[in-house]
Amino acid sequence: MNELFSIGEISKLFNIDVRLLRHYDKISLLKPESVDEKNGYRYYSTRQFECLNTIRYLRSLNMPLPKIREFFENRDDKKMLEILEEQKHQVEEERKRLDQIERKIENRLLQIEHASQTEFDKIEERTLNDREIAVLKKELSISDDLERPIRELAKRNSLHAVMFLGKVGVSISCFNLQAGNFDKFSAVFVVIEPEDNCGENLSCLPGGNYLTLRFHGTHKDAKASYIRMLQYMKEKGYALTGDPLEFALIDYGLTNDPSKFVTEIQIPYK
Repeated sequence: MNELFSIGEISKLFNIDVRLLRHYDKISLLKPESVDEKNGYRYYSTRQFECLNTIRYLRSLNMPLPKIREFFENRDDKKMLEILEEQKHQVEEERKRLDQIERKIENRLLQIEHASQTEFDKIEERTLNDREIAVLKKELSISDDLERPIRELAKRNSLHAVMFLGKVGVSISCFNLQAGNFDKFSAVFVVIEPEDNCGENLSCLPGGNYLTLRFHGTHKDAKASYIRMLQYMKEKGYALTGDPLEFALIDYGLTNDPSKFVTEIQIPYK
């Protein structure tokens, strides 16, 4: 006759919470050998130890309980191979997802560190690569709350909110820039990184020569920087080749301190 152990004894022997053992019983994954009809006490036999060890092993592989129960309902070596292969595939997919998350974190870390350590109010001539963007072309006033058009942009392109941190930009039309009108945006957009997995309805910001300048503040503080950059272009004999871009590198999404806000202006030229 097999020796019987109470649920408390099994809990101590295998270092498993009693509540978890009760849950295994409830979902018919591991039912006790017997239950005392008078007091409802559960008792387990030594022949169930192997089953419990198998459950613990498969759980250590992050295998879901329904899949483990499926194995016990059809237990043989082929079934074990099948569920292990399935779990291996799940692990590979999870690894890819975590690698993407790691790259996104790295991108944000580099952006925030670079934005914090940059030399401000300095005009630079840079060559930038093509960038994929999701864009909403819509005239917006500087006084408008951008959250609404950003949500519209997200909805139209099925974008996740987590994609937006540090990657939202706005543009002013060439006409308004040359007319000295800095009070209206012509579009709002978000830069799409490879890790974002967005393959539809995207546009391209063409690579090429850009004048760039970073300053402390938001668009409301940008006018003086635009004027300086336009004067610089005039002195150098450069011509505007597209709408200027603005990126809020550090804003309320990252800090409550407005003195730490960082905005970058990018103006395409030739």
